[in-house]
Amino acid sequence: MKSRLILLMLIFAFTLEVYPCTNFLVTKGASADGSTMISYSADAGGFMEPLYYAPAAKHPEGSWVDIYEWDSGKHLGKIKQVPETYKVIGNMNEYQVAIGETTFGGREELRDTNAIMDYGSLMYIALQRAKTAREAIRVITELVAEYGYYSSGESFSIADPDEVWILEMISKGPYEKGAVWVAVRIPDGYVAAHANQARIRQFPMNDPNNCLYAPDVVSFAIARGYYNPKQGPFSFADTYCPLDASSLLFCEGRVWSLFRRAAPSLNLSSDYWRAYEGEEPYPLYIKPDKKLTPQDVMSLMRDHFNDTEFDMTKGLAAEPFGNPYRWKPLAFKISGDTTTYAWERPISTQQTAFSFVSQSRSFLPREIAGVFWYGVDDTYSTVYVPLYVGAMNDIPKCFRGGSIRELDLNSAFWIFNLVANLAYTKYSYIIKDIQVVQKRLESKYEMFQPIIEKAANELYQKDKASAIQFLSDYSLNESQKMFDEWFTLWKQLVVKYNDGYINDVNVDNGRHPKGVGYGDEFFKRVVKEKPGYFEVKMKKKKDKKRGK
Repeated sequence: MKSRLILLMLIFAFTLEVYPCTNFLVTKGASADGSTMISYSADAGGFMEPLYYAPAAKHPEGSWVDIYEWDSGKHLGKIKQVPETYKVIGNMNEYQVAIGETTFGGREELRDTNAIMDYGSLMYIALQRAKTAREAIRVITELVAEYGYYSSGESFSIADPDEVWILEMISKGPYEKGAVWVAVRIPDGYVAAHANQARIRQFPMNDPNNCLYAPDVVSFAIARGYYNPKQGPFSFADTYCPLDASSLLFCEGRVWSLFRRAAPSLNLSSDYWRAYEGEEPYPLYIKPDKKLTPQDVMSLMRDHFNDTEFDMTKGLAAEPFGNPYRWKPLAFKISGDTTTYAWERPISTQQTAFSFVSQSRSFLPREIAGVFWYGVDDTYSTVYVPLYVGAMNDIPKCFRGGSIRELDLNSAFWIFNLVANLAYTKYSYIIKDIQVVQKRLESKYEMFQPIIEKAANELYQKDKASAIQFLSDYSLNESQKMFDEWFTLWKQLVVKYNDGYINDVNVDNGRHPKGVGYGDEFFKRVVKEKPGYFEVKMKKKKDKKRGK
């Protein structure tokens, strides 16, 4: 597998590590059209790379695959190749299997630095070798059993056109080869979420249709002293990834926000993620108040705790322009104060490299049915473009390049970063301009989807090859059009917000741009900090005071 050079350097001040990524999972019965869906935001500072692409291939007997750690590009070893592999674009394959992940870390001593399989390689190799979610689980767990598991604790979202699963695993460290793991199928009609904290607690041990697990998942914990049966029922999450305040504040808050928006009727308390002792954990899955479309899921992945008491567009930290972003490190201390403080960790974050919403459907030919809605950079300001994975035999030009080491104006990664970073300077104004174009493009894709698929399906019945080419061309062309529009948007925003003004170039040729100031709340704080200093009035010499 190709080396994916990623610099994941999200290190929490004061030795606490902050994990990125958020996943949301939707079953057939919870979706508006009978799709299964998973969303994934790959969040990490310094992370930028081309859209993953592995064509279908046949391999000679005796072939091997080099394994490189996804996070660093470090060569970990080789594994045996299988006779046939399937096409993969992004995190979805031609059979509509999709996989996402979030890292939960867990017990630090259970890291096997001599193992070969890291979590990123597991995802992409499973996609190359599996036609169903259950097959993907089998591929992943057999690989770690044979070659060992290199990474820390991981939660995987795995979907096919019929089923959606959460698989959680952690290495056995230097004690034994392999990993302990459990996989739970999300019941039809329900949705689930995970965000860098293990979430499978108690699970059925006699229901292979809905739960799979390592045979030693409990006995290993007993042998290592992590679990005593006298304590009560076994919980994977509580045993292998014990909670602390940071886990709740940075991880469970995102789960709460997804759940509170998908099912407001549940009125889930925020007290658990705000780290109040004695609060009940959020359930592994819930029933949404209404059935969800891909566009609903995209909306759920755009969140700064908006419209709650934790809304990150409000308060001193967001001023003067309602900026919901908090620059790293996430945690901080104040000189002379031993307390550790931390910002909120929302779903939408500036450090997102890419995100997607996968849409898998059992009622259409697989070349038409699998749609990989893909976007780069921050979920709040990205555009999700539809990629018909089963039909495509190439990837869009704008997603082929992109390196964090060099600005490239032909790369969608950089153009979306340029737009977003400009927005951070005058957020409450610029985000509205972004959303106009974002909504226009995504509304077009939503409106055209049934039309495009109806035409493709009719053509498929007469000329399969032409139908496949039609969808491939559509995916490639719309991606390039989207890139071109975003490039134009960036240039327009640079002109409109030049030098901190808001410039209407259609009025007086732009010669009289508007200055909009900072707003009352910010002005109040400025004036309070230096009383009298900013007052525009004549002063008497005898009243002169320092600072005025």
